[in-house]
Amino acid sequence: MCERRDPKGQYKKARAGIIKNYTGISAPYEEPEKPDMVIDTENFDLESSVVKVSELLEKSNILYIK
Repeated sequence: MCERRDPKGQYKKARAGIIKNYTGISAPYEEPEKPDMVIDTENFDLESSVVKVSELLEKSNILYIK
């Protein structure tokens, strides 16, 4: 998913060996067992995603929105 939306070409560089230890290419990606949140960025726009993250941070008393 991320590789398809890579505007900087980081994945292409990692596959070419220019970038070493790139997560998901030359370094393993370990999916969290119990993530606090999962946002399907393929189906949610930026604004909706930001709202979801803000709500979680506010609920967790990490961020205070007035």
